[in-house]
Amino acid sequence: MKNEDLASLLTEQRNPASREIDSLSTEQMLGVINAEDARIAASVHMAIPGIARTVDAVAARLREGGRLFYIGAGTSGRLGVLDASECRPTFNVPQDMVQGIMAGGESALVRATEASEDDASAGERDVKARGLAGGDALVGITASGRTPYVLGAIDYARSLGAFTAGLSCSPASELSRRAEVGIEALTGPEVLTGSTRMKAGTATKLVLNMISTGVMIRLGYVHGNLMVNVQPTNDKLRDRARRIIAEATGADAAYSAHLLNTSGGNVRAAILMAKKGLARDEAVRLLAEHGGRLGEALHG
Repeated sequence: MKNEDLASLLTEQRNPASREIDSLSTEQMLGVINAEDARIAASVHMAIPGIARTVDAVAARLREGGRLFYIGAGTSGRLGVLDASECRPTFNVPQDMVQGIMAGGESALVRATEASEDDASAGERDVKARGLAGGDALVGITASGRTPYVLGAIDYARSLGAFTAGLSCSPASELSRRAEVGIEALTGPEVLTGSTRMKAGTATKLVLNMISTGVMIRLGYVHGNLMVNVQPTNDKLRDRARRIIAEATGADAAYSAHLLNTSGGNVRAAILMAKKGLARDEAVRLLAEHGGRLGEALHG
């Protein structure tokens, strides 16, 4: 895309609400930012149909042993890596089930290397290096919807038969045209012209939360609204695990702690042990028979 085309993007337009922001008092300045932020949820709401299609498609791939990859540059890439990194402690999934790929590699997480986003071949190369296969899913993330690094990865993923979704903040974006499913959260011009780490970045974080959480719910890693697959690896998470067991079983704090210890830290097994009167090994076996889905194990 030429520079003149870039200037026409929604995310590059000048926001009339903030034209005089540098002359406002601090409270007024922050009020303008907050008022613009208040528009973000509505823009994400309009994108729910595409998000839902993505959740269902990704969950189907993961049930068959596939993986979910996020790929992006700059803020978009960092948000993808963040969401991917939080899936393991939250849902106790295999380390490689959800992965984030960042233009410029890990060093770009803390030191901006934005020039790397202009290389389409680098996007293809980076997903190849992770072993992307036809049974996997790739979500490309770029606020402008035109970042070559992301488009190169999406094109390669489609050539393999992998599921592809494109998350952008621009209408009728190139990314939406190339991906199987386009997700467009149209947050409008930024408070600081072109600074997509602001509204576009916030919308991206919301959508990624929805994708990963929705997928894990569909995979059965959530019971009711309880994170029954939580990995109790520190004091905070052990306390949360005990409270989840108590909520799900009606057990008191002491017995919930006993169940957690007896189950070897397996919250789902602990709940089955309490609800169905099973020994740990029996509970683990029953979970395995139902693909780890606690609801099915409880009612099966």
